[in-house]
Amino acid sequence: MNRKALILQHISAELTAARTHRGEPRSAWQALQRAHVLSQGFAGAHVRVHWAMLRYGIATRDLREVGGQLIRILAAGPASLIGRVPLGNTGRARVRINQPMPIPEDLALILRADEAHDE
Repeated sequence: MNRKALILQHISAELTAARTHRGEPRSAWQALQRAHVLSQGFAGAHVRVHWAMLRYGIATRDLREVGGQLIRILAAGPASLIGRVPLGNTGRARVRINQPMPIPEDLALILRADEAHDE
């Protein structure tokens, strides 16, 4: 499996987990944030994750999140295309849009394995 397919598979799994935990906001947001960290290197996936975050913000009536996600949807694709993403950023409206953050170790392992796969 190529690098992109492997990462997209992990993103899809996290988005599925978010839908599964829709009634549990902490778990749903955790899965969405994990999907975001993985998606940052791929413009289409990055925008898709922000759309999922927007939909969840609407479903939970979180106006701050809705506003933040609208801005992020516009910025995500171009930022990924030019490689100007703050690595590890969770993608939530409660986090500065340009703030790098630590990558959870299990996600870092996925990303490192994918990099090794490319060589």
